[in-house]
Amino acid sequence: MSFYNTFEHYKNFDFNNCFAGITDNQVQAAIQKEVLSHNDILALLSPCAEKQLEQMAQISQKITFQNFGKAIVLYTPIYISDYCDNHCAYCSFNRTNKITRKKLSFEEIEKEAISIASTGLRHILVLTGDSRKYSPVSYICEAIKILKKYFPAISLEIYALEEAEYAEIIEAGADGLTIYQETYDEELYEKLHPAGPKRNYIYRMDAPERACKAWMRSVNVGALLGLSDWRKEVFFTLLHAQYLQDKYTDTEISVSFPRMRPHTGKFDVSFPVSDKHLVQMILATRIFLKRAGITISTRENSKFRDNLMGLGVTRMSIGSNTAVGGHTTGNEYGQFQIADNRNIETFKQVILDKGFEPVLKDWQNITKL
Repeated sequence: MSFYNTFEHYKNFDFNNCFAGITDNQVQAAIQKEVLSHNDILALLSPCAEKQLEQMAQISQKITFQNFGKAIVLYTPIYISDYCDNHCAYCSFNRTNKITRKKLSFEEIEKEAISIASTGLRHILVLTGDSRKYSPVSYICEAIKILKKYFPAISLEIYALEEAEYAEIIEAGADGLTIYQETYDEELYEKLHPAGPKRNYIYRMDAPERACKAWMRSVNVGALLGLSDWRKEVFFTLLHAQYLQDKYTDTEISVSFPRMRPHTGKFDVSFPVSDKHLVQMILATRIFLKRAGITISTRENSKFRDNLMGLGVTRMSIGSNTAVGGHTTGNEYGQFQIADNRNIETFKQVILDKGFEPVLKDWQNITKL
């Protein structure tokens, strides 16, 4: 039994007619419920709910403060390799793109760590391309051990692993995993991933659960917004998060909403997502998944990100650079363009001015002697 069984139940569901038929009363009922059904998620994501965003925002803010206080956890990404075996149509690291590839040595990884740590941040997200040849699990584990000297909280956004391999990276010192399904539309997924190890849809979908089974402390899921109808993508993202949250109660489950950004290569966004709709999905998520973390990255611009505080967001990246070694070497090719280029000190002050608390260290695992 895996999440794919739940997915199959809704795979051929007529979402368009369902969303079109939702009424104001259904939206109101969903907003007021303590425990929501899958039909209630559809109501909160529907066009009809757009008229009630202000009330949804008030409820979402109340739930967020009750469960998370006014803390905004800050982190930054560190790219250690961009070699990739995949042909993902929407990514700069696509194997067919003519970019200069780079993989950091362990000495370069330490330099990046020192540079990031000097800003005060103590939570990082480690990223690689999908290449077991250039970024084997052994390389990732050694990188984690180096980074652990500087960062008590280390999350990973890497290719899908086996359960035993997730256990290896946890033993090395990692405690979090971010892995996006990219799109829950199975047919579209095959078209967007014409070749490479990522082409295996179900293996990718089951990766978050394998990490939970290996006792990963936190697991973050999501879809890349812009590839398909956002309402369907968010519906399946929330079902996925609920499935994991209910089954693995010792793992902190969170959700991200990354929108497509300009990148190397040519890919037209067929389903653009407006700011209003991004707000709607954040509010719907908070009302449905009251204890789930919600992450918004520097893909979003500074003004918009500042206005999202208090609506349900609990974690934000800052000081980001999507190029391998970008914090020290200034590599030319990033995975995508950053929209919020503020430094950490500037963003911390914005958070404080808005009445929230910037948290630079997510947690610390203290090993008993």
